[in-house]
Amino acid sequence: MHRFPSRSALRRSLTPLALACGLATTGLAHAAPQAQLHQQAQQAQAAYLDTLRDLVHIESGSKDVEGVKKIADYVAGKLRALGGKVEVIAPSDVYRLDDTPEQVGPMVHATFQGKGKSRIMLIAHMDTVYLPGMLKDQPFRIDGDKAYGLGIADDKQGVALILHVVELLKKQGIDDYGQLTVLINGDEEISSPGARSTITRLGAEQDAVFSYEGGGSDGGVRLATSGIGAAYLKVQGKASHAGAKPEDGVNALYELSHQLLQMQDLSKPEQGLKLNWTVAKAGTNRNVIPAEATAQADARALKVADFGALEQAMQAKVGNKLLPASKVELKFEVRRPPLEASEAARKLALHAQSIYDKELQLSMRVMDKATGGGTDAAFAALKSKGGVIEGFGLSGYGAHSNDAEYVQINTIVPRLYLSVRMIQDLSRGAVK
Repeated sequence: MHRFPSRSALRRSLTPLALACGLATTGLAHAAPQAQLHQQAQQAQAAYLDTLRDLVHIESGSKDVEGVKKIADYVAGKLRALGGKVEVIAPSDVYRLDDTPEQVGPMVHATFQGKGKSRIMLIAHMDTVYLPGMLKDQPFRIDGDKAYGLGIADDKQGVALILHVVELLKKQGIDDYGQLTVLINGDEEISSPGARSTITRLGAEQDAVFSYEGGGSDGGVRLATSGIGAAYLKVQGKASHAGAKPEDGVNALYELSHQLLQMQDLSKPEQGLKLNWTVAKAGTNRNVIPAEATAQADARALKVADFGALEQAMQAKVGNKLLPASKVELKFEVRRPPLEASEAARKLALHAQSIYDKELQLSMRVMDKATGGGTDAAFAALKSKGGVIEGFGLSGYGAHSNDAEYVQINTIVPRLYLSVRMIQDLSRGAVK
């Protein structure tokens, strides 16, 4: 474990990065970065790491509501100090999923008024998957070019980036936008039951939404992700003695098996629609006809409409019963809709790619085919006419792992620079 380095040591470490980012022009094909902005982004790295350390050292597991409130107060204080109109919102419109706790963490919502017309939103989440007490064995640490800590990649790096992007905008005097909105979610890791409606509502008002989940190990951005759904099947039968009077019972296990088999053809892999039954339970004793049986399924889709069609097909299937005396209930929930790539998002991504290439001489992949799943950006995109991009955060690895979650320090300056430049160009109508 390394001690947290001094600010002066961090500034000295920036020299190789400055060279890597192309401070010197290398030909007519490349434009030099905006010198003052690039210098300020470099100078912000030490402060960014201080903020990141502070965030990591506040335990904020999704179901640790007090911990999430604590980190929300920290973030709200930073945004107020930057001149934002800030509110900490306790969710009231909660979409109850199968595993939603009684209470969910708050959101931090901030707005900054500008002189122009464009509306831009920056989103990230401050909750983690970790349990209270785990921090003492895995505090923030720096090892070489990596910073480690619980939740550091997913997604405290994103929260810290947004805070320092707003600070850089202030230092640069960039206020040509109409309104800059910041929304930091407190329940993302449990599928955003409390925040989804707010993200969707605010997303519909934006010209662009940047989501600060990590940029993966290669710094790419994503325009599409799979959606995540879940199905819950419950069969109520009637218990009886399996040896003496099985005919008096209604075998819930038989009915459940029938239901699962008749739904095995609902997947359409060629369209990215997948339904797989993964958990099943039935019975209490070997010699008792089971009175109840349950099953759970994982569903994935690439298009928002596919989940609705899938649920409709499943509901039609459960009406066809093997045992008429049984009762069959089906519950389907959309844990996250898919993020579908739009033309507006492609234009934004190409512009970001151009800034990375021409001004920083760095490569950036743009992925417009769905991979993986689960992003708040998908809620922002549900009703948005503007472009939505995921993966504006730092490169890193090891999310949800013990003592192996890290971010790459040398991606701090490029990501700060990129975010400010994108907001600058959007505000001035320079994104075509």
